[in-house]
Amino acid sequence: MTHLWVRAEQRANEDRVGLTPEGARALVAAGIRVTVETSRTRAIGIDGYREAGCEIAPENGWPDAPAGAIVFGLKELPEDGSPLRHRHIMFGHAFKGQHSGKLLLDRFRAGGGTLYDLEYLVDETGRRVAAFGYWAGYAGAAVALKAWAAQRQGGICAPVGAYPGKDALCAELVRELDALGQARPRVIVIGALGRVGSGAADLCEAVAAPVTRWDMAETAHGGAFPEILDHDVFLNCIFARPGTPVFVARSALCAPRRLRVIGDIACDPDSDYNPVPVYDRATTWDAPARRVHDDPPLDVMAIDNLPSMLPVESSRDYAAQLLPALLTLGDLEAGVWGRAKAVFDEQMKGS
Repeated sequence: MTHLWVRAEQRANEDRVGLTPEGARALVAAGIRVTVETSRTRAIGIDGYREAGCEIAPENGWPDAPAGAIVFGLKELPEDGSPLRHRHIMFGHAFKGQHSGKLLLDRFRAGGGTLYDLEYLVDETGRRVAAFGYWAGYAGAAVALKAWAAQRQGGICAPVGAYPGKDALCAELVRELDALGQARPRVIVIGALGRVGSGAADLCEAVAAPVTRWDMAETAHGGAFPEILDHDVFLNCIFARPGTPVFVARSALCAPRRLRVIGDIACDPDSDYNPVPVYDRATTWDAPARRVHDDPPLDVMAIDNLPSMLPVESSRDYAAQLLPALLTLGDLEAGVWGRAKAVFDEQMKGS
């Protein structure tokens, strides 16, 4: 019997989950054994999973899960260097030149396990079957605008946290922007036709910030992009990959510019293909923005788990997208799972 083990997230400020009780009920009905770990932080309570017919395991017990179990989480595992013997479904951040990803692949090599990276679960056309992108864009745009408002008051963005829903987030942001007594910032979104960019643009519209939408057509010439510097806020929604142009080079720091905040929602600072190479590490919920230049100021927001700011909405949305793929876990050699395994195998050869 196929056995899916849903682990508790071990990263701070990560309250999301990739399977809801409703989805768990569908898996159990399809003959899949489902174990769900308890969690002190998960936005969706454990009782619903128990009622759906799941087995309940202690928090962070996955290292002792049966060898045949497929361990499912979202974000990174503890970086303790331990060999990974299970098949894991998660965002590994290991296939795009990320330096930390090489260490993760070494752990799979040592333990004989397999990574089915959620970013590489794609259909026959190469389109991802599930993504948190919309909510990453929505929350990321909000934090970037918060950073702009804080900068206008002579400071830097205050710590952020999770919200019960998008309405609460928007209401708070509107109050902060209205308190300035100024016109809303002009925002440019690159990647506006994708999930991430759509979420970012929708947030801007929700708080009445004028937004310029760019996508592949506007960036196909490869740069430079002086128009970005003519906006107050730039939201990068393009994931780093070979051939991605540089949108804001380091030379822009000292150039004449209106630009005051970069929201790097894609957040690949340690990638060899980072399109915003003015910073070198992600920001955090406790320190959402980092000042990379003083005169004139330029702050970068680059939080890499933005959808967890809206954990209930983002979990339900993502889990609904992913459920059809989870229902096919009985055949890991075919479909989305076979394609993800092929990517992993190729990376293991080259790493």
